[in-house]
Amino acid sequence: MIRIGIINISDRASQGIYEDIPGKAIVATLDEYLISPWEKEYAVIPDEQPLIEQTMIEMADHKKCCLIITSGGTGPSKRDVTPEATEAVCNKMMPGFGELMRAESLKYVPTAILSRQTAGIRNQTLIVNLPGKPKSIRQCLDAVFPAIPYCLDLLGGPYIQCNELIIKAFRPVVK
Repeated sequence: MIRIGIINISDRASQGIYEDIPGKAIVATLDEYLISPWEKEYAVIPDEQPLIEQTMIEMADHKKCCLIITSGGTGPSKRDVTPEATEAVCNKMMPGFGELMRAESLKYVPTAILSRQTAGIRNQTLIVNLPGKPKSIRQCLDAVFPAIPYCLDLLGGPYIQCNELIIKAFRPVVK
């Protein structure tokens, strides 16, 4: 079974002040993208770096998620610490993910340059940080997801099949 971690990082959503719309947007998007059966590990937590790190480690090392997708905490404010938590738990950083997400977001809003989305690898788990707005989540996932199944292949993870009418995963042709 493919296991994917979803973490919504929001002080207000974790307190029940706001509905967890970003996390639900990630699940809905993955349900559209994936043909392969998958199950989710899910958390809504506050913007606290030690807790973010602990949740990522738990999902990667103990729950055996091949992919963790976060939403929120990627801006410039003092409480936005998701990229720092990601860097702290990863063995390798994958800056191309953040570069592509910002480039895609710049097509819609000039403030995309304020975003600090990133991605990294913890052992055999890919961790991708998305913004917190549902519309931006979809735009960013549409941009980077075609590379995710192949990245997971390279990490020795499960083979993920996508609904090619929605999103086409890139895998090099083997000759």
